[in-house]
Amino acid sequence: MKISCKEYELELKHPFSISKFTRTSTPLLLLKINYDGFTGFGEASMVPYMGENYASAHAFLAKVDWSRFIHPFDFSEIHQYLDSLENGNPAIKAAIDIALNDLNGKILNQPCYQIFGSYPDKMPVTSYTVGIDTPEVIREKLKDAANFKVIKVKLGRDNDKELINTIRSVTNLPLYVDANQGWTDRKQAIEMCYWLHDQGVLLIEQPMDKNNLDGNAWLTQRSPIPIIADEAVQRIADLDCLKGAYHGINIKLMKSAGMYEAHQMILKARSFGMKILIGCMSETSIATLAGVALAPLCDWADLDGPWLTKNNPFDDPEMKDGKYVLSDLPGLGLTGGEGLFG
Repeated sequence: MKISCKEYELELKHPFSISKFTRTSTPLLLLKINYDGFTGFGEASMVPYMGENYASAHAFLAKVDWSRFIHPFDFSEIHQYLDSLENGNPAIKAAIDIALNDLNGKILNQPCYQIFGSYPDKMPVTSYTVGIDTPEVIREKLKDAANFKVIKVKLGRDNDKELINTIRSVTNLPLYVDANQGWTDRKQAIEMCYWLHDQGVLLIEQPMDKNNLDGNAWLTQRSPIPIIADEAVQRIADLDCLKGAYHGINIKLMKSAGMYEAHQMILKARSFGMKILIGCMSETSIATLAGVALAPLCDWADLDGPWLTKNNPFDDPEMKDGKYVLSDLPGLGLTGGEGLFG
């Protein structure tokens, strides 16, 4: 098994602002694994607030005994092994998991989505995310969303209604809302839930602080819109205390340490009667396609990484009528990126 890495700075089309910070790029570590004549690709998207960086990613990779990974891959054992090496570091673990899943599909000559039991006709529309900004910039951002059927809006500051009204002056498309823990007052929050419901909002992610379980549960019991846990859930162990406190969860591969655990989280959330949104960080087509493979198993999708960036080194995934089109190619179905690894 031969491992190659590529540090890559993914540049955003527009500065991306949420309730607590703004950024213009995201550091990635792209991973290529050659095994028995096949090549698998993975990706770690290391957004700053998650605490990973190039140094931590390389340090983790140096600890991995790659000779343990022999096909047929036992992904349960692989995840237990990676977690035994070090706590945390979900993004670089996701890169390993995604690359091995890509390899697995190519060895079996099957698309990853078939292996996970996804059906193309169950693919949900994916949303296009608009960060917090001035009305003028928001109108400009919405021009890039022409091929999308749902807009996701970042809220959580004192101008939430202004942002929604600005978007409504441009489009009547359904909306997803992500407050990124920005709401603090229950009464104001429930009033916003009802107001947003009247504006065509279909779901609200993480309205209050992730540690405020009672506050989020209070909203869940009263909101006319599904309340979705985001920052409150990363790995599968987080799910146990969220049952009843949220209508659903947002699964991101960079938090779940990859496709295998994300799939396990889908199964567990369903057993709790919870809805599922599959989301993303700033990502290239590698991690996006990994999420797309699982999207038909979910209720909603927010997999817009390549469309918010300007230097995706791979071909953009195919999209039609706001939905990703699943490829018959084995593995992730990734194309492009020739010469990226030298």
